[in-house]
Amino acid sequence: MSIFSRLADIINANLNSLLDKAEDPAKMVRLIIQEMEDELVRERSNLARFLAEKKDVLRQIERHQQRVTEWQGKAELALSRDREDLARAALLEKSKQLDLLNALDHEQQVVGEGIDKLSQAIGALEDKLIDARSRQQAMQLRERSAQSRIKVQERVRHSETASSIDKFDRMERKVDELEAKADIYSQSKGLDQSFAELAVDDVISQELDKLKAKLNKHEEH
Repeated sequence: MSIFSRLADIINANLNSLLDKAEDPAKMVRLIIQEMEDELVRERSNLARFLAEKKDVLRQIERHQQRVTEWQGKAELALSRDREDLARAALLEKSKQLDLLNALDHEQQVVGEGIDKLSQAIGALEDKLIDARSRQQAMQLRERSAQSRIKVQERVRHSETASSIDKFDRMERKVDELEAKADIYSQSKGLDQSFAELAVDDVISQELDKLKAKLNKHEEH
């Protein structure tokens, strides 16, 4: 294994260690989005209460406007019958109704402003939530891509390691073959030499027998 491969292994090991100790980004994003969704539910509930309150205020305004009209009619009737005292009392009640109408108008204005602010806040929160979900999808794609790259790198590294091991195995097999050939060759050479020595020994023995026979003939004469 080269020094660059060892360095890459060290860097990858340190990176994996840091990732193991870090918080899960995907989990954190899900929690953030869940919090935003919960906040959106609360704001929509508040908006629903404001809308219900607006309807109630409008009903009260309509009812008190009718009362104003009624007391105005009663005051006119009393005055036409020369009952100024009743007319004065009717106008007093009309004045009370007008005061209530002014208070209701102010409340309607406050409720309307609250509805506008809540609607804007909900719209902004919905936009942020859409953006967060989009970014979550992008992060998920990036995470899957990174995991795929890690798997590919692991397979490549495993393949390189396996390839190196295969090379060593092949070299060992070649050495084994060479040693076997050397053993066979040395064994074959030993046998040839032995048979050659036997042949030479036979020739010498024959020559020796001839010399002995020749000497024996000379001694007989």
